Amino acid sequence: MSQPLIGISTYQEEARWGVWALPAALVPAGYPRLVQRSGGLPALLPPGDPDTAAATVARLDGLVIAGGADVQPARYGAEPHPRTGPPALDRDAWELALIEAALAARVPLLGICRGLQLLNVALGGTLVQHLDGHAGPPGVFDHHEVKPAPGTLLERTLPEPVSVPTYHHQAVDRLGSGLVASAYAEDGTIEALELPDAYGFALAVQWHPEAGDDPRVMDALVAAARGAAPGA
Repeated sequence: MSQPLIGISTYQEEARWGVWALPAALVPAGYPRLVQRSGGLPALLPPGDPDTAAATVARLDGLVIAGGADVQPARYGAEPHPRTGPPALDRDAWELALIEAALAARVPLLGICRGLQLLNVALGGTLVQHLDGHAGPPGVFDHHEVKPAPGTLLERTLPEPVSVPTYHHQAVDRLGSGLVASAYAEDGTIEALELPDAYGFALAVQWHPEAGDDPRVMDALVAAARGAAPGA
């Protein structure tokens, strides 16, 4: 079959190139490169009207919710912690709608960092708003080991403990409805979430595979998207 089309959510930020300084829809190049490396066709999805999320997801074979800003604490019934960053309200609304549409349509879904946190919030979970030890200096990824939980989709994808690129200061607190924790850091932080196989492919990781050299998580998404695509 043809390469599956994988949507990637994007930032909406002021950016500079050449003589221009304008609002831009952007995402680190590691995301589309990883999709391409795994055999998919990347399609960038800038923040849009949440009412169009279902129609957008219907055009896709798979969906990646990318990393980025802290989720607005009001989304999970909390007051902002002093260390919580400014919210990206349009992006929160758009990506939550994308997640809900993908789960409803059983379109294969991969959440990365913020994407894991949004999946948890979308299903009624809460977040720890600040923790130390999971990021390097500003703009620099740290690395630490994660261990997959036995019997999970993640363990089938990454059967051994792995060192991963990490850059986050928030994490899962209470699990959302139906979610299973499928990897942990040494300090007990949940590092991956998934829904049982009956929901289709729905996996999220707290680390940044697009910043490393291990494509297996994206390989799994693209393989699921290939199986779910028309004509597969």
